[in-house]
Amino acid sequence: MTDSKMQFFENDGLKLAYVDEGEGEPVLLIHGFASSSLYNWIQPGWIPVLKSAGYRTIAIDNRGHGASDKPHDKAVYTPTRMAGDAAVLLDHLGIKSAHVMGYSMGARISAFLALEHPQRVHDLVFGGLGIGMVEGAGDWSPIAEALMADDPDAITHPRGKMFRMFADKTKSDKIALAACVITSKEEISAENMARIKQPTLVAVGTKDDIGGSAQRLAALMPHGEAIDIPNRDHMLAVGDKVFKEAVLEFLKRNPITA
Repeated sequence: MTDSKMQFFENDGLKLAYVDEGEGEPVLLIHGFASSSLYNWIQPGWIPVLKSAGYRTIAIDNRGHGASDKPHDKAVYTPTRMAGDAAVLLDHLGIKSAHVMGYSMGARISAFLALEHPQRVHDLVFGGLGIGMVEGAGDWSPIAEALMADDPDAITHPRGKMFRMFADKTKSDKIALAACVITSKEEISAENMARIKQPTLVAVGTKDDIGGSAQRLAALMPHGEAIDIPNRDHMLAVGDKVFKEAVLEFLKRNPITA
């Protein structure tokens, strides 16, 4: 599937995994709920695309996901604590400031990183999450219930069924994901979004029924811009060619200078 080599660091008493490949300006990738660096960034082709464009590409496995430790305590899955993991990873690698791109839950974590560790974030890409960052992205309690259901065939909630199937496919720790799913959905006020001064690209699929309007979120930030990912839903937008081309153009317009 991949020749990417996992490395590890520690924060908050947890052993956390990451991939670090390529040379050039650093791009930190933060994946979505129930995913991992493998399923969000490696398999959809992001790491080779960014490497070939001349970027050092770093992808973290969030706590509860991938090859990282998977605590079962809901309290440890706040976006603040997961953003802290990302900041400590940059410290671990000696990186002062990076391009930061997150998808879905990873976009929310990226926003918290920008708010709480602004000097570490040169610019931002929010994929798969628009105004839902502020207004919420629906009721996620059925997802937690679906993850814990004894019989997956008995799940009737469409979004719950989708995430349960994905969690089973990725052989995830479903107890950890059920703990994460509610706590990690902490909303950000419009006033706090306005505090994000870095250039920010917001990209959401036109068939995405989770993320909400990219344009409305971008309008809250001083340097926000939005694109639609045509004919893609929440699961398929992440690897889309239009999305990749827009991100490469955005990064090129916002170089990290010494």
